[in-house]
Amino acid sequence: MGQEQFDAMMPYISVDLVSLIAKKQNISEEAAIKKLYVSKLYALLEKEETKVWQYSTHMLYSLFEQEEKTGDFQFPDV
Repeated sequence: MGQEQFDAMMPYISVDLVSLIAKKQNISEEAAIKKLYVSKLYALLEKEETKVWQYSTHMLYSLFEQEEKTGDFQFPDV
């Protein structure tokens, strides 16, 4: 995927993930945005070459939740 395509797709991925975080954690979308944007997961997600963006929203949320609980996360074997 080219950088332009990735840049166009990233907002959709972020919006879906923020919505899921807000819903699952019963917090505002603004609070969810703040939590996501300071996470290690988001730092990897915003780099196309990591391919983290290919995971489903629910898998990304699972990784996010794991990071919140333990301070780190492990990618699933695929």
